[in-house]
Amino acid sequence: MEWKHQVAVVTGATGGIGASLCRLLAERGAVPVLTGRSEDKLRQLSDEIRGEHWICVLDVTSEESVSRVIREVLDRYGRIDLLINNAGFGIFQRFAEAALSDLAEMMDVNYFGTVRCIKAVLPHMLQAGSGHIVNIASMAGKIGSPKASGYSASKHAVLGFTNCLRQELAGTGVRVSAVNPGPVDTAFFDRADPSGAYVESVRWFMLKPERVAAEVLKAVERNKAEINIPLMAAAGVKLYQLFPRLFDRAATRLLDRK
Repeated sequence: MEWKHQVAVVTGATGGIGASLCRLLAERGAVPVLTGRSEDKLRQLSDEIRGEHWICVLDVTSEESVSRVIREVLDRYGRIDLLINNAGFGIFQRFAEAALSDLAEMMDVNYFGTVRCIKAVLPHMLQAGSGHIVNIASMAGKIGSPKASGYSASKHAVLGFTNCLRQELAGTGVRVSAVNPGPVDTAFFDRADPSGAYVESVRWFMLKPERVAAEVLKAVERNKAEINIPLMAAAGVKLYQLFPRLFDRAATRLLDRK
């Protein structure tokens, strides 16, 4: 794939995977559009990036904000070649103790935020007969675990939506991929795991955001429907699909470390 001058909109670009994606896209000659809610953080990232790029303050929970930003990008560049839906967050709590407002917020950001962005971009990609959409889901969307019911449900929704959309868009020239990472060493856990106990228990297993960003671009370059990382977690998904009850008994104690 030729990355030069490809216009790529990245949500959740204020840190972690999103920031790594924007740096990597710029290095390859693409034009990343950095979006997120914090203008200060976007400007800090902008100072680190060499090459053409643009920043736009975006709240994925607002249809008006999403529509405005997509319209501004199209007015500026005339097209959007790649949309990476990366914005998301998690809160790890047992369901009996979780606030309904937290569960609703995770669904609004993680799932409906993805839906809003695709709804705004898709007509233009269909008109162009080309484009690629990548949804950053999670291994939590494939394997449930204690204290992750709200987060896991939102990522299950992203994966179900992604798989349906891929089938609907077959033959249109618009491609759809899902990337499902395991735990990633980012500020995600500042809110998901304020005690730090879960991070300490899985630190040996955690991915670097730069690794995930590279896998995202690999999904685009190779037109992969889905990428699951790391390999150990991908193997766990296969075992879960084959032996769900056995996996639950064996893995619950391991996964209940949040």
